[in-house]
Amino acid sequence: MRPLEDVRIISLEQYGAGPFGTMHLAELGADVVKVEDPSDGGDVGRSVPPYAADGDSLFFQSFNRDKSSITLDIRTPEGRAVFHDLVRTADAVYSNLRGDVPEKLGIRYADLAQVNPRIVCCSLTGFGMTGPRSREPGYDYVLQALGGWMSLTGEPGGPPQKTGLSLVDFSGGYVAALSLLAAVHAARRDGVGTDCDVSLYDTAVSLLTYPGTWHMTAGYEPARTSHSAHPSLIPFQAFEASDGWLVVAAPKEKFWQRLVVVMDRPELAEDPRFATFADRNAHRDEILPLLEEIFRTRTVADWLAPLYAASIPCAPINDVAGALTDPHTLERDLIAETPHATYGTVRSLRSPVRVGPPGDDRAPTRAAPAMGEHTDEVLRGLGYDDDRIAALRAAGALGEK
Repeated sequence: MRPLEDVRIISLEQYGAGPFGTMHLAELGADVVKVEDPSDGGDVGRSVPPYAADGDSLFFQSFNRDKSSITLDIRTPEGRAVFHDLVRTADAVYSNLRGDVPEKLGIRYADLAQVNPRIVCCSLTGFGMTGPRSREPGYDYVLQALGGWMSLTGEPGGPPQKTGLSLVDFSGGYVAALSLLAAVHAARRDGVGTDCDVSLYDTAVSLLTYPGTWHMTAGYEPARTSHSAHPSLIPFQAFEASDGWLVVAAPKEKFWQRLVVVMDRPELAEDPRFATFADRNAHRDEILPLLEEIFRTRTVADWLAPLYAASIPCAPINDVAGALTDPHTLERDLIAETPHATYGTVRSLRSPVRVGPPGDDRAPTRAAPAMGEHTDEVLRGLGYDDDRIAALRAAGALGEK
């Protein structure tokens, strides 16, 4: 059995952040039932271009493997009754909606405790369910701006930039998954469920980590650094070689001692200006131009071989294709291949969350579901017969009349 095969999650999720969080739980065996609103086409991720057609997309496939999908309008009386039956069978109700929507839809613990006292209601919203921004929509780009990330990204003197990936969304998904599991554990222990009020805003601000601590405690003013350099450890940045770029890091003094040997500049280790972390930081305007000049004298490959041999942290700066075909990516079984009626075989990224012996912790994975693909199956699992399912369709609760 996979670790979460005894966990059932009813999910009102859409787009990226929410589905990203539950996909990791689904790959670990959780029964994730996506409730898709038939009145507006279900999860909006199904229509994200450029690879989208017939109610499906490669964007959607990236975030929804191993889940089930049902169509259900929980705003109708009939749909609400079905939803309550689902809640009775579940450990958690999960959503990623605007902060005021869980109350409007009646999916908070206060709304569902009478249906299932042990239910966990995990809401991942843009700004949380309290605070002056709670009613605002939140998207990754907006949160990177508000959370200070864009002020730290890019070259000094250039415009603020977002990270290349939607890291607030994805980090928020992880935080929601962690919160949900902790709350389910407590509910099983105590017999009482709860709410999880998780937000992308909280996630973004919390990830300021040590620059935030330095600023609030010691008055440090975070700023962009050239070539993505660490704010205080030198060297720890991207360097331009004669034919490309690589990253070299010396986060411990032993790495600096090894690096000067690899560079054929052992005298730098004896120079009092560069002897320690603090010394190199104090004289960064002297040491960094010198290091950049040295690194431009060889190719990336010519640098990497001796750096690897000396166990100095380093890497070529791959493009996406390079990262996906790296032998380590393949050996770690990070690529999922699932058959698909439209795309043939969808190749996507597996979860990095792993439970089990190394090399023996991967279960088969299945493609993201078609909208409503499992509606009848899930309803029959609740004990509904064909007549009742037909009546729900006739009433519009399943999106078909």
